Amino acid sequence: MGKVTLPLERLADVWPISLHSPKLKLGAVLHPASVNSQLEHTLAVLLEKNGNLFQLGALFGPQHGFDGTTQDNMIEWEGAVHPKLGVPVHSLYGKHREPTEAMLAPIDALFVDLMDVGSRYYTFIWTLFLCMKACQAQGKPILVADRPNPINGIDIEGSPQEADHLSFVGLHPIPIRHAKTIGELAVQFQKEIFPDVELHVLPMEDWDRAMWWDETGLPWVLPSPNMPTLDSAVVYPGMCLFEGCNVSEGRGTTRPFEMFGAPWIDGLVLTEALAALQLPGVHFRPLSFEPTFQKYARQICQGAQIHVTDRQAYRPVQAGIQILKTIQELYPQDFAWKPPPYEYEEEKLPVEILIGRPLVEGSLSC
Repeated sequence: MGKVTLPLERLADVWPISLHSPKLKLGAVLHPASVNSQLEHTLAVLLEKNGNLFQLGALFGPQHGFDGTTQDNMIEWEGAVHPKLGVPVHSLYGKHREPTEAMLAPIDALFVDLMDVGSRYYTFIWTLFLCMKACQAQGKPILVADRPNPINGIDIEGSPQEADHLSFVGLHPIPIRHAKTIGELAVQFQKEIFPDVELHVLPMEDWDRAMWWDETGLPWVLPSPNMPTLDSAVVYPGMCLFEGCNVSEGRGTTRPFEMFGAPWIDGLVLTEALAALQLPGVHFRPLSFEPTFQKYARQICQGAQIHVTDRQAYRPVQAGIQILKTIQELYPQDFAWKPPPYEYEEEKLPVEILIGRPLVEGSLSC
């Protein structure tokens, strides 16, 4: 397949004429994976157009920070002033997750360039959602640079959330594996929630819905500290559910979400049980690991590593649910669901807001 051309590669061509002004004050929501095909950061690309297409006035960052330095999930960060540009860098994962009136007052339009990984729980799309909400309320145009869905734009898994199970890991009902690009989600949010926002989606060229990231010709830059590779993103739609229980999802290892386990698991017993399920496109290899942080830090865990043998056949949400059910059945005295809070939800179980519905007799359904 050919190389995908991002809107960053031809910014002057796709920039809306109505917003083309050297006097227009622009805010930009970026993170470390905001890069073009030559690994040039979006901020550098914007600065090349600064004073021509617009005047850069403020920066914003989502969860994990503008520089991607907050390692774990649910760690807030504070805004600052950019050391070289002298413009504010506002945090959208801390005291405020939605841009405030004061943040948006000095700018005329907001530009969003964030890399999503195709899963509902990944919070960057909800940062976009809240940016659209704020821009509609304050009459500011919003521009979204479209990017490929790394795990293809065809395969959909997992029911949308129930109405009373919305949260920052899903502020609007969509499937767990949603098969949309961030630009397509922006259009959906406008149509269904924010009809009065002025939205401009800057298009890609030559993206095919069947493409996986490694077929786009684009470099992978980890969009968050625990999403180091495409392999991580492939398994993430199911393995993120482990954030809601007392089994390690591999945070604190070099292969988060591909490894899972706990000190009270027997890896051989578990992998034999998982093999018996005959889940498509996957092999479970027993292993031991020692997380450096988060669950069971500095303790030896046994469990398994997920080896996806056929990513077209593999169904990550189905696999994640079946793995959890198997561990529950094998270790009923040890397994437990984590209590709240989780991602600003104070009452419902973390796994319930992840899956988007209540547990059924203590187990997941989807």
